[in-house]
Parts: sequence; C-alpha cells; structure tokens
Amino acid sequence: MNSQLLRCVSLIAALGFMTTAQAMKIAVTDLTYSETVNQYFRDINYHEKSSNQPQIGSADSQDSYSYIEYGELHKFVGDIRDELIHSGLQVVQAKPYTAAKNEKISDVIGRIKKGYYPNADYVLFGTVSDLEFRDEANPIIGTHNVANTFSLMLVTEFNLINTKTHEIKSSFSASTEGQDVRVGTPGSKIMPSRGKIISEVSRNMGLEVAQQINYQLGNGNDYPSGDGEYNHAFPSQQPESDIMHFNQ
Repeated sequence: MNSQLLRCVSLIAALGFMTTAQAMKIAVTDLTYSETVNQYFRDINYHEKSSNQPQIGSADSQDSYSYIEYGELHKFVGDIRDELIHSGLQVVQAKPYTAAKNEKISDVIGRIKKGYYPNADYVLFGTVSDLEFRDEANPIIGTHNVANTFSLMLVTEFNLINTKTHEIKSSFSASTEGQDVRVGTPGSKIMPSRGKIISEVSRNMGLEVAQQINYQLGNGNDYPSGDGEYNHAFPSQQPESDIMHFNQ
C-alpha cells in the first residue's frame, strides 16, 4: 500500500470519526454542586437584590460578590449547550423534571431509565466540586495606585453517560476562571462587577466542556469558533480596555 493510498485511508477514517461524533445527540442536565461548596450558593430574588445591595466602601463589600446564585447555574448550562451546538454536535432537551440541588449521578441514571432523555445518546452531568473567590491588590509600579483583581475559580466534575448502557463513557474536570480588574488608590473600597466575573466563568466553561466532549467523541482536540479558529478566551489575557479605573 503506497503512501498516497495510506493518506486516503487515514482521511476517510478521520471523516468517519467526525461524522459519528456529530451524529451523537447529547442532553445536558442542570448543574449541581457538592456539599463542600454548599455555603457559596444562594437563592436570591429580585426584591433582595434591590433592597440588600451594599454600597461601595461598605464593610461587607466582599461578601456582596462572593457567592453564586442558583439561577446562575442555568447560565452555565446555557453556555455549555451553545458551545456544543457551535462545535457541530446535536443538543436535545430532556422531558420536564425538578432536579434537587445536590443531585448525584445515580439520580441522573434513574431518570435515564425512566425515559426522561428519549432522544439522547449521551447525557452530560456536571457537579461543581470546588470554587474560590479571590480579592488581590497589587501596587502599580511608578504610580500611587493599586490594581485590584477580583476573581472566581470554579472546578466542575463532568460525566458523560451512555443512555443505552448507563455506563460512563468519560469523566473530566473543567477548571475555569473569571475576573474583574479595577485600579484605585490604596485603602479605597472598590466594588467589582459580579456579572462580568460570572459571565467570564460561564463562557470559559462552555468552551472548555465543548472542547473536552469533542475530543472524547473523536471530533478532534479543538473546534472552530465563528472566525474559523478555536479561540479560548483565557481570563489572564484580559485587554487593557476591560480594566476599570476607580479613585476615591
């Protein structure tokens, strides 16, 4: 078998892997979280948001952003679904159900057996296992200002479950981060943008999960973004235009 024929066989095999991966239908469950991070999750309604919003400079400023709302877990799932679709995979919906806040993988397999995912080949189940909020201030050389970096690091454990065999096809961890950098004077109280931090974590989680799933299903290490190139927006590459300046 000559080299040209070998290349043709390899190309056909690669296309076969991609076709198989893209034909797979995946359902994404609501994210849950482990008991070890239970204290970081809050159920906040609109009234509480408007009446309990702390002012810049208040003593409990840090506590005002060091939490995740239950509703924000839906945003994470939404970005995961969007990136899976963007990568060429098919995402299907489950039948309506009410999930517990601390579900286990056995609960998901139980729903699979009851037919809650009739059109899915696989079900993706994720559990937030670790998270850390950080508030760091670093002096800016040559000035009297400091750069305050507010960040969130989130680790989520994922399992991809085969709906036919109920076996776990793959397991992986996604570690993602979001941050908000603001410049102020030493001792000043600066309130970060929780929305920006959560959005960065959510977007980066979607990218990381889609990349992992495509790799596990034989669809390559990366997938193209809208401009034709895989673009993983690492928080550390935050452009200067996103840094907020604050003086008090």
